[in-house]
Amino acid sequence: MYKIPLIKPYLPKGTREKVLEVLDSGYLTEGPVTAEFENIIENFIGCGHVLAVTSCTTGLELALRALGIGPGNEVITADYTYPATADVIRIVGADAVIVDVSKDTMLIDYDAMEKAITPKTKAIIPVSIFGNPLDYDRLDRIREKYNLKIIEDAACALGAEYKGAKAGTQADIAVFSLHPRKFLTAGEGGLVTTNNCEWAAWMNSYKHFGMGSATTRENTGFQMIGTNYKFSNILAAVAIEQARQIDLLLERRRTLASNYIDMLGGKSGVTLPSVTEGGLHSYQTFSIFIEERDRVMKSMREMGIEVQIGTYSLHMHKAFQQPGVRLAGNFENSRYAFEHCLAIPLFHEMELEQQKTVVRELLKLL
Repeated sequence: MYKIPLIKPYLPKGTREKVLEVLDSGYLTEGPVTAEFENIIENFIGCGHVLAVTSCTTGLELALRALGIGPGNEVITADYTYPATADVIRIVGADAVIVDVSKDTMLIDYDAMEKAITPKTKAIIPVSIFGNPLDYDRLDRIREKYNLKIIEDAACALGAEYKGAKAGTQADIAVFSLHPRKFLTAGEGGLVTTNNCEWAAWMNSYKHFGMGSATTRENTGFQMIGTNYKFSNILAAVAIEQARQIDLLLERRRTLASNYIDMLGGKSGVTLPSVTEGGLHSYQTFSIFIEERDRVMKSMREMGIEVQIGTYSLHMHKAFQQPGVRLAGNFENSRYAFEHCLAIPLFHEMELEQQKTVVRELLKLL
């Protein structure tokens, strides 16, 4: 048990009562509490449709299937991301094309992405890594020039903004995570957002076994083959009080991040990743670049401070060195991020003295 954890779920007052209310109702599967949760998120983001699903991974799969992407198609994504981002491309039968990231932001390298486009390319899945928003001026030009769809892996980016527009409004379809490491969590789950009515209806049907009218319990017949990606009332009850306080949660995270920036900015041996110009970071994760990352990580864990790598460099793994995956580039920047990025503690109830302890011990080790 760490004295200072990396993340600690914040379950505000009323969460326990909401869960007990669902248990007492006997209506445990997806239902009115799920719909209420979806509506809160829809109003917060300002998008046309929100669907709660079993995970961010299944949400990304839903998005690809809704756009008709499968065998014979290519989808481009970033090398520096959790494997699920590329996994879903192969799961639907398309070929995954993996490109490098920018060294300073760890976001997809837009030039490398454009160079990787072929006549088979149908979509791109850029990742708003750690809550750093994507540059949609660049993405929109590429989308229009090549007639591509954008599915944003926004797993960490709930509340992030680009030029005043929230993540979840600018991609064709965006998908968020509700994993316990995320600041708004249900324990597990995901959120899919889109402004397209037809795609929303298709995804809603598919996640209800292909039911023709998934928004009611009427037997209107099954219109297509589907599956079960429903998000239960119990999970919604865990998340709903957090969702009602989402602006407060984001304000707190940005305050904590600002403290770290003040304490670490300009310090020898520490480099802070860049935030997208015109972007507002959600700081799902506060990360830094350091030398000898693994040594520092081991020592900080031994003293009770939980730190972690940022994420993975996909090209280094056997799963992405097989047919159906095209590695486009040398991945110099992705490998640098994998070897040097360190995620440090950031959670809602963190105190300034805890942040000072993290920084003090980190700088000693450097």
